[in-house]
Amino acid sequence: MERGRPAGRPPLTERRKAATRLEIAHEAVRLFGECGVAATSGEDIARAAGISPRTLWRYFPSKEECVRPLLAAGLETVARRLRDWPADRSFCDGIQWGLPPAADPPEAASALRMLIRLLPGEPGLRAVWLQVHHDAEPVFTEIIAVRTGADPADLLPRIKAVMLNGALRVAAEEWAQRSAEAEEAAAAEALRQALLKATEGLAI
Repeated sequence: MERGRPAGRPPLTERRKAATRLEIAHEAVRLFGECGVAATSGEDIARAAGISPRTLWRYFPSKEECVRPLLAAGLETVARRLRDWPADRSFCDGIQWGLPPAADPPEAASALRMLIRLLPGEPGLRAVWLQVHHDAEPVFTEIIAVRTGADPADLLPRIKAVMLNGALRVAAEEWAQRSAEAEEAAAAEALRQALLKATEGLAI
């Protein structure tokens, strides 16, 4: 551990890399929204982010993968929140706190909303979205197992993790679609209701 660096905090170089990855994601979403995915090249994204194409390809294997940090950010926030959520309080309350997702900073929520709206017509982006959620399942399984005292390898916490993960995905898609025609409060309520319906059987 570096002397003088708070325990658990990533090294400065890792934080810089994460910031660069997120900046690339924002530029990719902006260009995908303005020009379409097919008409946007990796070189276009690199130019917009102020980096070389070679650097871009070191971070991401494809142009569609450039959006992964933005898609993963919301799930990572939920996971961090649930790890620290009191055992005597509803799990769903922990998920709902601070909705809608990625609202801080506001531009992150706007970019995420635009990106999720692109998913139905862009198989490459949707594949990344589904993979991000697939990768999150072991994380949620571990959190649920710790909370319930179960073995992470048991069937029940794994099934509950899939239910929770699916609820978050559908709720985020609902939030993104509704917010185009509703105020933020109404969009957040739509997300809250989706989570309540989808997680009412979790019993955690």
